[in-house]
Amino acid sequence: MRITIIDDHALFAESVSLTLEAEGYGVRRIDLTDEHTTLATVLATALRSAPRVILLDLDLGRVGDGMRLITPLAAAGIAVVVVTGSGESARRGECLRRGAKAVLVKTCPLHEVVATVRRARDGLPLMNAQERGSLIEIALHDRDEVRDIRTRLDRLTRREMEVLGALMRGAPVREIARTSVVSEATVRTQVKSILAKLEMSSQLAAVGAAYKVGWHPPQG
Repeated sequence: MRITIIDDHALFAESVSLTLEAEGYGVRRIDLTDEHTTLATVLATALRSAPRVILLDLDLGRVGDGMRLITPLAAAGIAVVVVTGSGESARRGECLRRGAKAVLVKTCPLHEVVATVRRARDGLPLMNAQERGSLIEIALHDRDEVRDIRTRLDRLTRREMEVLGALMRGAPVREIARTSVVSEATVRTQVKSILAKLEMSSQLAAVGAAYKVGWHPPQG
């Protein structure tokens, strides 16, 4: 059975490759070091190699987000097993929602990776159905939450966006007032309005929500 590894962590990929080869599997590692390598070229190479299983990392360095490869690889009938350094449940669930058969954390023992490959070879489920369903549910909830936060952020006026941006940079109310040439009372009123529109109880929660959805204040 052919296995392809897509991972920019050379030591980890080498360890997994040697372990699987010792088990009798044919293993190919896709080179991610070439400066011309892109997600598109990685996808094309993976599809040409026609493996039964692909072990895929999510963080592929400058090449990009490996999650974008899951759907096209799964659509080609390849069993995608994500092996990631991220233990974030929502991100793992999103991988499953996009078609991955299993998600393993890189801190797991190598024998667990081998056992997962064996199950793929034997046509067995690669993850517990309950765990899989739970992670997908978390991912869907997270997507809804992100959409709701973005909708609330759109309610802010331009000035409120500027104030929130300053809070994200760690600026206190006094500094925001000084640089904006307004009173501290005015800034506090603006902060209160931001919290009300975002339905947040504190500045910390508002800043955390903005970072969660990758929001940035307007420029210029």
